[in-house]
Amino acid sequence: MTAVHGLLTAHVLAVLGNAVTLVALPLYVYGETGSAALTGVLAVATSLPVVLGGALGGVLVDRFGYRRSSMVSDLVGAATIGAVPLLHVTVGLPMWLLLVLVFATGLLDAPGQGARTALVPEAAGRGGVPLERAMGWWGAGQRAATMVGAPLAGLLVAWWGPVVVLVVNAATFLVSAALVRWAVPASLETAPAEPEPVLTYRHELLAGLRVLWASPLLRAVVAMVLLTNALDIGLLSVALPVYAEVHLGGARAYGLLVGLFGAGALAGALLYGAVGHRLPRRWVFAVGFALTGPPMCLVLAATPGVVACATALVVGGIAAGSINPVLGTVLLEQVPARMRARVNGAVSAGAWSAMPVGALGAGLLIDGAGVAASLAIMGALYLVIVTGPFVLPVWRGLDRPAVEAVPAG
Repeated sequence: MTAVHGLLTAHVLAVLGNAVTLVALPLYVYGETGSAALTGVLAVATSLPVVLGGALGGVLVDRFGYRRSSMVSDLVGAATIGAVPLLHVTVGLPMWLLLVLVFATGLLDAPGQGARTALVPEAAGRGGVPLERAMGWWGAGQRAATMVGAPLAGLLVAWWGPVVVLVVNAATFLVSAALVRWAVPASLETAPAEPEPVLTYRHELLAGLRVLWASPLLRAVVAMVLLTNALDIGLLSVALPVYAEVHLGGARAYGLLVGLFGAGALAGALLYGAVGHRLPRRWVFAVGFALTGPPMCLVLAATPGVVACATALVVGGIAAGSINPVLGTVLLEQVPARMRARVNGAVSAGAWSAMPVGALGAGLLIDGAGVAASLAIMGALYLVIVTGPFVLPVWRGLDRPAVEAVPAG
């Protein structure tokens, strides 16, 4: 097994474990307590540490090394998730302790994912794989693991119960750590050409933020992902279920549309992995965004039948599948190797930070204007945002490979 394939397999297993966790843990909590409120508290304990870990953990990953950080993240995930069924069947598991375990799992999860991503350029280079192709595989694997993990977890919980499923979940993290240990050589983490000064955590964090702020292209990426993520969660998690209930007959239609979008996104990522290195990135990125949000919003706003809605979601998913591989490739090229985790973590945290606002705003808008009118408004906002890569000069930087690194300051 080559380093890039081992790294990819480890990442898919870790993401699959996360998807299983997101299904099995709420079912466990609700089954044990019968409280929707406590299940909601669990959701906060699951999502908040991901933002904090992404924003603040990157410095530690850059400092301790990507390979080591990836393994530590997976081993901690195995220990914290594995402790849930162990305590449940022995001394008991109070709710406060469960929340602590879940928080600890999420706090190291984002840094672990960032560490594995930071190893992709060297692993791909060692295997003679173009970076665009490797990132296409990366995006496809992540989407496939997420798409398969949730329904698989639901099926396994129905068969075995959440306690047994959490044992299996912990095992996926152990296998992920083992794959990185044995398939990814330590020599992939090359030492810098010159010794770096020893800096405090605060200085290293600020140095990463300066790299991000000094690049007009990276600032544009953060701004665009921030805005589109807010609209995306409003569309897929708020407007679409309401729309399915009002116009398409309920939950089955919603599940069908979400599944079709996920399948399209997987196909798009695989397609980019196959041919993306031959295509101009700027146009792939611009057309991808243009075919994702606006058509889905505007087609649904016209309230057609389920076939037209399904077509819009499939096309939107295929277009969306190429976006993250392009962004991942550019971030890995633009950021100095020793600072990848902290900069990528800051980008991810910024992208996640607008999502609660987008979900709340979509809900308020739908309550006030109705779902069809709200989708039309969201589509119009999306159209304004996605014109940027077509017309603004800053986006030409997407087609510049490996620009000179910005000084860390």
